[in-house]
Parts: sequence; structure tokens; C-alpha cells
Amino acid sequence: MPEAVIVVDDLVCRYAAIPALDGVSLSVSAREMCGVIGPNGSGKTTLLRAIDGLISPERGVVLLEGRAVGMMSSRQIAALIGVVPQRAGTGFGFTAREMVAMGRSPHLAPLSMETGRDSLIVDDAMARTGILHLADRPIDSLSGGEFQRVLIARALAQEPRVLLLDEPTAHLDLRYQREIMGLLFALCRSGLALVAALHDVNLAAEYCDRLVLLSGGRIAAMGTPAQVLEEPTLEKVFEIPVRVATQPGSGRPYVFAAKAAPITER
Repeated sequence: MPEAVIVVDDLVCRYAAIPALDGVSLSVSAREMCGVIGPNGSGKTTLLRAIDGLISPERGVVLLEGRAVGMMSSRQIAALIGVVPQRAGTGFGFTAREMVAMGRSPHLAPLSMETGRDSLIVDDAMARTGILHLADRPIDSLSGGEFQRVLIARALAQEPRVLLLDEPTAHLDLRYQREIMGLLFALCRSGLALVAALHDVNLAAEYCDRLVLLSGGRIAAMGTPAQVLEEPTLEKVFEIPVRVATQPGSGRPYVFAAKAAPITER
């Protein structure tokens, strides 16, 4: 087994007295794409925030390349973890390139200017995400899919070892969902450890190497998509009858509701 880049051990996190994560343990290696799935409020975003050091656990530890995240500065964490948030400001007034260049911040001294090397890294991040032609476009003129690529490029400009993504395909149409997931898969295979919180279990099944299914802050199942996406487990967690089929060609599982909700005539 490859050495883990991320190790989460017995993590317990609370918001006030409300438990958000309860005894969660997992590890993610380089070139591994790990999808975190589960109902709303199951702890997906909290897990990403704990890995990124934004919240302190009540118990347990997060290790990043063997170092406790809780003992690292935000700048040290940002030099190793690139984050693509679920919601991001539109960056009004910035061009796409200016937004991507913000990813170099963890590597620059305060008030220092971008160097030639920084410029090359920004250009490379934009090339890898297919947005070099958008460099001079204002952020607020981009489509949803283009803007998502800018956010991914900004994270890549940090030269991270890890990518964390919270609902990277939210609000995107079918074409852009596939394009973004294909891009993330390729970036992962280039050497990154990738963890993505996803609502769409079928996208997760198609692209992820491993899935973590959360329910009430606990791990309900973890393993390959075929191991996790089993009808009894999904019905218990999502509280809805489901059927699991096999996608032609890929052999990956495909989940659909077993019984449609009744349609009421208006």
C-alpha cells in the first residue's frame, strides 16, 4: 500500500454541544481520489474543515505527511493543501489570472511581489485546467464551469500535495459536471491526494477510487464504490428505497430511487 498523505484518526468534532463527527478514521494516499458522501448534515463539510485545520477536534488527530495539522500554522497548511470551497466570492474586479495568482500567497513573503517562477506556476496551473484563454477575462463574466476551473487552478497554484473539494459539481450542468470530475481524476493521477465531498453518489461511484459514507457524523461504510453502494446500507442511511445497478462498460454501481414520489395534480 502507498504511504498515506492524510491520516484521520478517531476524530471527534462538535459545534457547541452538537456532535458533527464521532470517531471518524481514514487515510488517503497520493493518486487516490476519495469521495465523501452522505445525507445533508452527515458531517461531510466538517470533515474537510478538520483536515484543513479550520476547526479543532475535541478528540483525535489529523496528520498531513506525518505532521499533526493542529501543530502547523495556517501558512504551512496552505502550502500543502489546496481547497476548492463550496461557495466562493465572485472576485468582482479581478481577472481569472489574478484570481489564480492568489494561490501563490502561502509561498510569498508579506508584501512581496510575484516572481518569474510564480508566474510560470500560475500559467502552468491555468494550462492544466484548460483556462489559459480566459486569463484576461473578468471573473464575473465567466460561466459556472469556467469559474470552477479558476478555483481549481488557484488551488493548484499553491503546489499542494492534497486537494480538498466541497461539492465541486454543485450548480453545474451535466456537461460541466463530467468535465470537472474528469479534470479532478486526471489531477489526482498526476500525484495528488484528493478528497471531495459529493452529493451525487453516481458521479462519486464513477470517478472515485474509494468512498466514505457518513451518517450522523459516523462512518456507515468505507471502501470501493461497489463495497459502499449496497442497497441495505443506502436505504438505512438515506431513508429511501433504492436499487443499485451496474453501469455498462465501466462496471461501476449506479444508484436510483426504487419508488418515485407521487405527483400531485395542481
